[in-house]
Amino acid sequence: MSNELRSKKQYGALALLPLVIFLVLYIGVGLFFTIMGSEDAFDKLPRYVAIFIGIAIAWLCYDIKTPFTKKVKVFTENAGNSGIVQLGLILLLAGAFSTAAGEMGGKDAMVNMGLSVIPASLIIPGIFIISGFAALTLGTSTGAQAAFIPVGVSVAQAADLNVAAAGAAVIAGAYFGDNLSIISDTTIAATNGVGAKMKDKFRMNFLIALPAAIITFIIYAVVGGTGNIKGDLSFNFLDVLPYLFVLVAAVFGLDVILVLMIGIVMTGIIGIAEGKLDFFQWTSALGKGMESMFPIFLVAFLVSGLVALIRYYGGIDWVIKTMKSKARNRKSAEYVISFMAGILSASLVHNVLAIIISAPIAKEIGQEYKVPPKRMASLLDIFAASALMLLPHDSGMLMVEQYGKVSYLEVLQYSFYPLVLMICAIITIQFGLLRKKENK
Repeated sequence: MSNELRSKKQYGALALLPLVIFLVLYIGVGLFFTIMGSEDAFDKLPRYVAIFIGIAIAWLCYDIKTPFTKKVKVFTENAGNSGIVQLGLILLLAGAFSTAAGEMGGKDAMVNMGLSVIPASLIIPGIFIISGFAALTLGTSTGAQAAFIPVGVSVAQAADLNVAAAGAAVIAGAYFGDNLSIISDTTIAATNGVGAKMKDKFRMNFLIALPAAIITFIIYAVVGGTGNIKGDLSFNFLDVLPYLFVLVAAVFGLDVILVLMIGIVMTGIIGIAEGKLDFFQWTSALGKGMESMFPIFLVAFLVSGLVALIRYYGGIDWVIKTMKSKARNRKSAEYVISFMAGILSASLVHNVLAIIISAPIAKEIGQEYKVPPKRMASLLDIFAASALMLLPHDSGMLMVEQYGKVSYLEVLQYSFYPLVLMICAIITIQFGLLRKKENK
């Protein structure tokens, strides 16, 4: 935003008040109803309503003499910028692909394919890997958890293994795969937010997440115990082809929009050819998938506009100045970016929203201290995800408690991956690893 689009009066920290009010309202009301034992506690005051209250305050309580229409224009020009529109397009296609692939049997086939190759002595670490593969190809940690937590818990119960460990393994695997997936909403938000290429962010994340995943696999192999897998695990290899295509094509750098479009067409061709879907069932699934992504896009739209207003009033400049006082070199800049994403993610219980809010700040800090966009996107994604994995009210943790009849603390003691992942990331920051020679 150019200087002429700044408010004449710069409010500094006070400009952040609309964002603080949004956070306090959304989190405060949610926690209150959680303590009261209400179901869907965080839906009592939906995040969209809480965000819009912050937007209304930004419109009405600052620059009183400035025409209201001018402040609305600041909001709309930034809420609807090309980056947000591209984000929305990718999200719609990702939702359509995931739902259509699930409707034609791809999700079940993929789960069965993974379980059919797990040795009895490696059921818990195998659950971790297959959950990771599911999230990698589905592009969503929540979707992978919803699909695999009941299966993982049932497998552990049938094999007389620790249910809490199985649940923790599913959660860990889901975030591991989501962290690497190019169709994940967190990847989309992080790369678009800082201007990174998806394939570059994937490679950066891979070099950090893979060692963490290997260490976690070994730990689960030691503590997971030995069991056996029962039941029908048959699957049709054709059903997993759309997922495999999306994964391979994206890794080789094909444009994500084109990848998703081809993947969507494949779900229709295979599903109709196998008689699992007719044409209109397929199109209906596409529509449902697109609709499922509207909430994320709406949050991105509203938050982008709110952040623009905060910037207009001088809030982002104040944050950047404050953060820069902590970031004196590239190392400290990477620490600031990382912990900012983690703290926001834990506060919001929403890693995508945390990335959307922190990405503009991270981008300016990164530009100042020569942190490449792929590095910024990777750190944002890693620390935002790691924070969620340790929360008692994250959706994955709640599903494990529900299906496995175990407590949060029982699951937490097997939640190795988020800690190992953060340690691996911190090591790369502290010792300047994964930098090109010219950037060292």
